[in-house]
Amino acid sequence: MSAEPRPLRVVLCWHMHQPDYRGPDGGDFKLPWVYLHGIKDYVDMAHHLETVVGARAVVNFTPTLLEQLDDYAGQIAVWLDSGERIHDPLLAALAGPLPTDAAARLEIITACRRANEAHLINAFPPFRRLLDLADCLEPADQSAYLGDQFLVDLLMWYHIAWMGESVQQCDERLATLRDKSSHYDAEDRRRMLELIGELIAGIVPRYRALAEADKVELSVTPYAHPILPLLLDLKSAREAMPTVQLPEYTEYPGGEERAKWHIRQGLEVFRQHFGHVPPGCWPAEGGVSDAACRLLAESGSKWLATGQQVLHNSLEAGRGKASLSGHWPHRPYRLDGDGGAICFFRDDGLSDLIGFTYSTWHAEDAVANLVEHLENIARESKGAEDAVVSIIMDGENAWEYYPHNGSYFLQGLYQRLADHPGIELTTYQDCLHDLPEKIECLPSIVAGSWVYGTFSTWIGDKDKNRAWDMLIEAKRAVDQVLASGRLSAKQQDQVLIQLAHCEGSDWFWWFGDYNPAGTVSDFEQLYRQQLAYLYGLIGVEAPAYLGEVLSHGSGEPARGGVMRQTS
Repeated sequence: MSAEPRPLRVVLCWHMHQPDYRGPDGGDFKLPWVYLHGIKDYVDMAHHLETVVGARAVVNFTPTLLEQLDDYAGQIAVWLDSGERIHDPLLAALAGPLPTDAAARLEIITACRRANEAHLINAFPPFRRLLDLADCLEPADQSAYLGDQFLVDLLMWYHIAWMGESVQQCDERLATLRDKSSHYDAEDRRRMLELIGELIAGIVPRYRALAEADKVELSVTPYAHPILPLLLDLKSAREAMPTVQLPEYTEYPGGEERAKWHIRQGLEVFRQHFGHVPPGCWPAEGGVSDAACRLLAESGSKWLATGQQVLHNSLEAGRGKASLSGHWPHRPYRLDGDGGAICFFRDDGLSDLIGFTYSTWHAEDAVANLVEHLENIARESKGAEDAVVSIIMDGENAWEYYPHNGSYFLQGLYQRLADHPGIELTTYQDCLHDLPEKIECLPSIVAGSWVYGTFSTWIGDKDKNRAWDMLIEAKRAVDQVLASGRLSAKQQDQVLIQLAHCEGSDWFWWFGDYNPAGTVSDFEQLYRQQLAYLYGLIGVEAPAYLGEVLSHGSGEPARGGVMRQTS
């Protein structure tokens, strides 16, 4: 009698990431997405993992997200204690007093429209009615005719709508505020801020408890989410795109030291929050190269993960036209010989089904379809001892396109996978202990990311290249001032942190005409402000071009451009 094939290992890896939206001078948060995704997506994902027996996942946190969550929790706590202003325009307006300036009042109304219409606005009729009332007026008249009570009620409903489904269903305080419907007062606003502060402050402790209960493996990304291979060598972009146009400067000065700095700083911030050093790493955007993988392995990363197309490019480079094995995307490879890290690869098709397709399906049908795909993979892999299916995607942006924040889909998915006799819901750390001793080596990896297996999302476009040139000129100025020795140790630390914020990948993601105009404008303004502030810290006059618009958008990409479909 033949032995039963081993269950198919499946890893769900959720990447929790937001760029640093804080004004570089310590002023207001420029965009509210950290706390809004906090009260919706981060708390809901924790709830699903807490409540489904057998649910497991890898959850990756970026250090700059962790720092901003701390900042929000601290500011709300201080406001509750002493009334000191919260440095976020929407939360400050919610706390009161409301602004009297017409432009600021109009901006509140505009900001409260930034929510998914089908699932966040239309799901709450009082919220819908308030926006319809504003639509009866020309924008120039809204601030004059819509009084304070309108703004208070709009702010309250905006935050009610952004609350996660677990909070909608389980929190009596929110239910009371929801049932009141209108004419909210100062006490209601305080209760809302208490709830927001409590949810934000609870995120890290909840995930830390899940990790301690072995339901979650926590991992990290280098500090400010930089594309490490491009810091190390801009020309690495040509490995997957031989004809790509590079910036005028073809080398990032001191890139290796900067890459090491981001790795060290990221690990330290992670350790401060979770009490341990993580065993693995999702590099920013799954950006890998031979040099980047070596640095991450030297820093202690036992595993890395990246995109399926990176593996395809690397296998083709090593094997030419030789056919690939039937389950080539569903096995890990050891990098850089026996001492290298193990690399896992994203199943693009399954990940994109969750990100772009299942949101319009009935939850049970979507779960059944995904499980059927996994059962097919299990049959094709024939119980291979090294088979691992990696479903990797961001942990926040998909769910607003689902009814009820994806709650029914995620609860059903975790339950079906946990109960399935032919599937083992696991983590990468457990895979390291469970895989065969001999893992196939990948002699070299073709530099690229999870998006198309290239770096085209961050370099090659004229606006992206111009942004790199601006960053490199700032870095050269920084190097000159640091070499002069005229900055104190504290000033040097401030400069290096600010430089890191400028090196993050998100700026380059958004530059380009194919992105939405409003979002491009938000990010390009903040990028120029970050660079100008960096020049100020080193006492060098900022170039005049930092006062000029860098990039314009005019596109309408799927999901507003926050996600990319790769399959």
